[in-house]
Amino acid sequence: MNKLYYSRLIILLGLLAGWLGGCEDVCRQTFTYTVYEPVYMTQEELKASVQSQAPVALTKAGKIYIRDNYLFINEPGKGIHVYNNANPASPQRVSFINIPGNVDLAVMGNVLYADNAVNLVALDISDPTNVRVLKQIENVFPSATRYPGITRWFDANTFAQPDQSRGIIVDWIKREEKRVGGCDQPSDFQTGWINWRGGWAFASMDSRAVSAAPASVGAPSVGIGGSMARFTISQNHLYTVDNTSMRLFDIVRPEDPVPGSTVQVGWGIETIFPYKDKLFIGSQTGMFIYDVANPKQPARLSTFRHLQSCDPVVVDDNYAYITLRSGPTCRNTTLNQLDVVDIRDLQNPKLVKTYPMQNPHGLGKDGNTLFICDGTAGLKVYNAADVLKIDQNKIGSQAIHSYDVIPYGNLAIVTGEDGLYQYDYSDPKNLKLLSKITVARD
Repeated sequence: MNKLYYSRLIILLGLLAGWLGGCEDVCRQTFTYTVYEPVYMTQEELKASVQSQAPVALTKAGKIYIRDNYLFINEPGKGIHVYNNANPASPQRVSFINIPGNVDLAVMGNVLYADNAVNLVALDISDPTNVRVLKQIENVFPSATRYPGITRWFDANTFAQPDQSRGIIVDWIKREEKRVGGCDQPSDFQTGWINWRGGWAFASMDSRAVSAAPASVGAPSVGIGGSMARFTISQNHLYTVDNTSMRLFDIVRPEDPVPGSTVQVGWGIETIFPYKDKLFIGSQTGMFIYDVANPKQPARLSTFRHLQSCDPVVVDDNYAYITLRSGPTCRNTTLNQLDVVDIRDLQNPKLVKTYPMQNPHGLGKDGNTLFICDGTAGLKVYNAADVLKIDQNKIGSQAIHSYDVIPYGNLAIVTGEDGLYQYDYSDPKNLKLLSKITVARD
């Protein structure tokens, strides 16, 4: 009896010890984040830093812009690379314009307008090797939305909570950080809003667009941006958009931009595209159409609503072409498509057709030729003469991770993950690679 009792007691104690030990043996996982910490400058340092320098290697391709024979490539958060593109087969580096906190740009004549973090700067580029500051306007842009990282493919980035008492954010320093979590933590918990060092930060910023060529080609006094642009020029006015609003600057005297009104548009505003005397603004909830016949007082004509997603837009006389994509900041994980919208009645835009895509970003249109940057699926080229049969008229493609495109005068300028490509599309069915500006790796 005693032996049986002690045997059972030993078994019970063993089971109890195993159970208690199991309580301490908690499953843990280690997650690695790409963390971006803010770099600060005082207002005085920020303004004094704007200057032209000798050319430097391109390390990140942001917004692109062309004016006459010059190609401008934004280096997110750093400034603007200037290339002489008179011969697209051999673009020549001219200079680098150091502009801390720069993300967007637009050009009219010999004046370049750029965001300098929270400031707007007007630059004389008549001699691109010796760019001169014409005017700086302080604190016209909200600092909370000026994240240079939004112009790159960052699938799991975390932006630290800014401390505005330390100055103006002009850049973000990249580093790796490891965090430990339980095994029951979802594998994708590193995307979205997370708590980081006592504040909230967003993981995976991804918001940018591209604009197509204007209605009239040639040598315009106003340059051409991409469909991901947040700066555009129309009717002698510079229009800029941030997350919720559109800001106006009178540039009748280009060297002396004068701030005008601020128009509340909505939320999730991402891009702005000019066409004639209209502005088409892309947001995560829809496309807004504004009449700027009176450029000082934009009048909203209509809104085309769509499911929540990121959506650059380009237009022609009759239709708007909108790419909708999924992504961590696009609030949608499944929507990837091209929407064609009838805008012949600007006050009543109507969806004509939807085409499935993989993960479309920027797009551009020249005549009947439609270019779509479909992420890792490559650059796709369509004959869009019949908007009801675009999917049946794919005429070309390039196997590059494409993001943005400007088609202009048989030249397609395309930003890819590994650099900037230039193609001759005089025969759209047979794109001819002219040159590539390779992104230098760290």
